[in-house]
Amino acid sequence: MSWRKTLKEVVSNWSLHRASAESAALAFYTLFSLAPVLVVLGHESERARRELEGLGCEVVLNAGFQEGIHSSVRTGIAAVPAGCAAAVVLLADMPLVDAEMVRTLIRRYRDGRPLLVVSDYEGVDAPPILYDRPLFAELAVLEGEGCGKRVVKRHSGEAVRIRWPARALTDLDRPEDVERVRGELGGAR
Repeated sequence: MSWRKTLKEVVSNWSLHRASAESAALAFYTLFSLAPVLVVLGHESERARRELEGLGCEVVLNAGFQEGIHSSVRTGIAAVPAGCAAAVVLLADMPLVDAEMVRTLIRRYRDGRPLLVVSDYEGVDAPPILYDRPLFAELAVLEGEGCGKRVVKRHSGEAVRIRWPARALTDLDRPEDVERVRGELGGAR
């Protein structure tokens, strides 16, 4: 298996697609009864779709996934139903992001309706990030890596920040990251 297929990796017997979608579904359904949970898939989408069975997620196919993550953000934002006021963007390769983190973002949004609710990992902005609907147009046209971060930077004065420990920022960019996280989780997700 090539490393570029990171999302096929399993951490403590959990598919990363499933773990990420499950965190979102738990946050949205159990606390807020919100829907839908959209999961954007590209590479090996049929396999990933099978991993998501039973979670009540709506799969959105990104035909341009080869262009990079910005194409998945665009595809997902374009699929958000008109009646939704905001969208939470999270990534499948961040296994330490859990449902409570997503719930916290949503609670803070509901408290004051800011344009952004940003996860701040000891000075590093990263998903999950909640974008209010007025920002969807910007997300839809940006190109290149870091498109979401550029929107955050442009609107940082209007953002609410949620501070998380740097450890929660863990993502799986290299094979050794997978092994480290497996060890940290000790066989449990």
